[in-house]
Amino acid sequence: MALSPISWGNQERMQLELKQTPLYQIHKELGAKMVPFGGWDMPVQYTGIIQEHQATRTHAGLFDVSHMGEIFITGSEADILSLLEKTTCNQISSLYDGQVQYNAVLNENGGLVDDITVYRFSSTKYMVCSNASNYPAVAAHLQKYVSGNCKVEDVSKDWHQIALQGPNANQILENYLGKDLSQLLYYHFIELELNGETIILSRTGYTGEDGFEIYTSHSLGLKLWNELLAQGKDLGLVPVGLGARDTLRLEAKYPLYGHELNAEWSPVESGIGFIVKEKNPPYFAYDRIQKDKKENPKKKVVGIILQEPGVLRENFPVFSSDGKEIGKTTSGTHSPTRKESLGLAMLDFEFTKNQTEVFVEIRGQKKKAKVETGAFIKGSVRNQKQS
Repeated sequence: MALSPISWGNQERMQLELKQTPLYQIHKELGAKMVPFGGWDMPVQYTGIIQEHQATRTHAGLFDVSHMGEIFITGSEADILSLLEKTTCNQISSLYDGQVQYNAVLNENGGLVDDITVYRFSSTKYMVCSNASNYPAVAAHLQKYVSGNCKVEDVSKDWHQIALQGPNANQILENYLGKDLSQLLYYHFIELELNGETIILSRTGYTGEDGFEIYTSHSLGLKLWNELLAQGKDLGLVPVGLGARDTLRLEAKYPLYGHELNAEWSPVESGIGFIVKEKNPPYFAYDRIQKDKKENPKKKVVGIILQEPGVLRENFPVFSSDGKEIGKTTSGTHSPTRKESLGLAMLDFEFTKNQTEVFVEIRGQKKKAKVETGAFIKGSVRNQKQS
């Protein structure tokens, strides 16, 4: 979540034709402050960003993510793999039924159309979950390269999605469903029957905490939102807006499109090189991306922590100890968990080693910082098994 849209006022709101999620009226009733985000009118906070952030880290938070996109790919196994292997950098063929994979859709030059999660239902059915502002572009990009017996269908308007995150998320959802979820592993999903419909329940998240995404119809999504908040209240569940979603994802070192990810930077430059695999036949800009992976890119996104008073934000220039400008911050915040300012920055590669001293210019003053290649926080998601 960009920090700038949070501060947009009524003038900017009036200039945009903002879409509303099915939960819009409920957000208003809960007293949420609404802001434009990715073309949607979304809650930035209910009671306060810090309170919502801390509630998610210690108990649980409920997020409206029904502005996200759902794109289904169906057809023959060979034609689906041909499409997805060519347009993404992770290994689609390694997936098995019920598994979710973090991946990225590549443009022809090796930049990113979007980062995505891929769900494998069967060899002939997959789903791509894409970001709110990008899913039309992702669907159009995939449709452009469809061939044979393969169909790409953007069904985002038909699905509702909420995310339940936090150390108590598992207990809250088990209590609500009356179902043991211990067999649902991290980055996996199941289909369930609930209130007469088949829903999708996955275990991934964007906070660094254990949690779930629940895909339903619009009407069932509204019902779940209200009933989960009511039932989970005793376990500390609260609604959480985009403000805390951003601080949570930064503490977890998760990238955001338009900040760490864009149409120009390769996945390796963007700091998500761990999903870059060798493939044959190759994906778009294969040689460029593999060169970045094997020989190191000229620049790369890494974590940084401020060592002096101040708050990191995006687009702050970063300097080496001898005064050379070596990059810019891509995101930044004050960490409610660590009580210090941290962020992500695109830096010249030679300055991306752990604990490298750098200086960030904040309001005309150069503040000391250090590169942090490890985790910023140890969330409950680290206790989850993937397979």
